[in-house]
Amino acid sequence: MDGVDSAGGTDGGRSGGPRDRDGEGRARNARPRDGLGRPLPYGTPGVERQPEGVVRTPEATVAEAQSLLDAGKPFHAHEVFEDAWKSGPASERALWRGLAQLAVGLTHSARGNLTGGARLLRRGAGALREWAAGAGQDRPYGMDLAGLARWARELADTVERTGAAVDPRTGAPRLR
Repeated sequence: MDGVDSAGGTDGGRSGGPRDRDGEGRARNARPRDGLGRPLPYGTPGVERQPEGVVRTPEATVAEAQSLLDAGKPFHAHEVFEDAWKSGPASERALWRGLAQLAVGLTHSARGNLTGGARLLRRGAGALREWAAGAGQDRPYGMDLAGLARWARELADTVERTGAAVDPRTGAPRLR
């Protein structure tokens, strides 16, 4: 029965069968991922994935994202920020989306997609500046938005100038 699990779905040896589903039936790719979120072949050990749809306080969001950034897992930090942007108040969605863009920009820059990484870093920096100006807040939840925007622009300049991927641990920002 190679390729079919006991529930009638496909297993790790699949190729083109039914979509992977989570425990609630939603489509979710079950392929393991590396620390930068890249899919690995089925059956390969990967990094534990961030749960999706978790509602956290803003302070918990910042703390968890920082921990993931410090561990060299900006893709996973992006998922934490994405949860905040989807579950938080409408007035803060652009803030969390901008932070998610910074994390994805770092992810792409670490993966070697330097053009995409620089573009997302600049987009995220712009989103943070715009949100801070509109909200009249420079340091929401203790985060230094001006410093984060500066970090993002500098990293974008560096990856474009050097043409080299960055180390996601040493390249990670301090949110506070």
